[in-house]
Amino acid sequence: MTAPRILDAFRLGFPWQTLDPFLFCVHHDDAYPRGNEALGPAASLEGRTLGNDFEGKDGWRMYHGEEVPGFPQHPHRGFETVTVARRGFIDHSDSLGATARFGQGDAQWLTAGKGIVHSEMFPLVRRDADNPVELFQLWLNLPRANKMAEPHFSMLWSDRIPVHEVKDEQGRRTRVTVVAGAFAGLVPPPPPPKSWAADPANDVAIWTLALEPNAAFTLPPARPGTNRTLYFFKGASLRVAGEQVPPRVGVVVRPDVETPLVNGAAEAEVLVLQGRPISEPVVQYGPFVMNSEAEIRAAFSDYQRTRFGGWPFKRDDPVHSAHEGRFARHADGRVERAGAPTGGPSASAEAGPEPVSAAREQRE
Repeated sequence: MTAPRILDAFRLGFPWQTLDPFLFCVHHDDAYPRGNEALGPAASLEGRTLGNDFEGKDGWRMYHGEEVPGFPQHPHRGFETVTVARRGFIDHSDSLGATARFGQGDAQWLTAGKGIVHSEMFPLVRRDADNPVELFQLWLNLPRANKMAEPHFSMLWSDRIPVHEVKDEQGRRTRVTVVAGAFAGLVPPPPPPKSWAADPANDVAIWTLALEPNAAFTLPPARPGTNRTLYFFKGASLRVAGEQVPPRVGVVVRPDVETPLVNGAAEAEVLVLQGRPISEPVVQYGPFVMNSEAEIRAAFSDYQRTRFGGWPFKRDDPVHSAHEGRFARHADGRVERAGAPTGGPSASAEAGPEPVSAAREQRE
């Protein structure tokens, strides 16, 4: 008897259910209006629970932001965040003094390791048009050996994230965006060095699939023992390994065989997360993920004592100028600009003016 290819299925809530080595997955999709001079929404905030606005009133949320949507300073220890910014922009600042603006298909991979405080704000830079923001944020666990690694982030600029296009027998296309894990010979930029994904043997992959109406596509097999989950988050219908799947459903599939997909009559999108499980105890309390309760208590104690380096900004929710482009300034002073050649002049610490001034901080 043939073993089933679909091992489990579940509805997509907020956040989405994940399997080891992933801890968390959330899809933010907000139809923000035009921005104001502070890069917040040029709309009334009446009726919102500012500081904890997750209801989606009028199609968008402030989250923990009170003026600009997003997540003001908050700590992490013991895992990694991978943020795939599909539309709009994210302004990053952290306790090491690093800052960034990324979006429009870029991704940021942050190893929190022994502890970091960061903010993730969604600046509404356009005052003449709406500012939609769409992103995935994933939490990828770290093994015990690397939970206290030095914090580090890598920028995966959109022009360096490979895209593979496949046509089926009818000429219908599927586009595979390869954020992590090689696909069809395409290798994305490397994750941080202490990541579980840094070792190819761990079979970590983060792919998005965009299928044209009625397109057929087959996922190649992963390694035996890998966990693989497909998140069908956009579309009308999809057949997975011969079984009809409704929209907004996650499907855990058998990893070591091909998984054929056949789309329905509307365009569809699927997020694929896979990886060899770390298979260690997971003890989580809020923003800290360790292997024991004693380590969680130590994380709180360390944060209260050191603030993981403190907060070097005037505000808890810093944003950059509306006119600032996509960049990253690392803790060592190295500056990257989106679209610049690797190793080019704009990747050096001396490159151009410092892109770190926040519009609101300039007014204070």
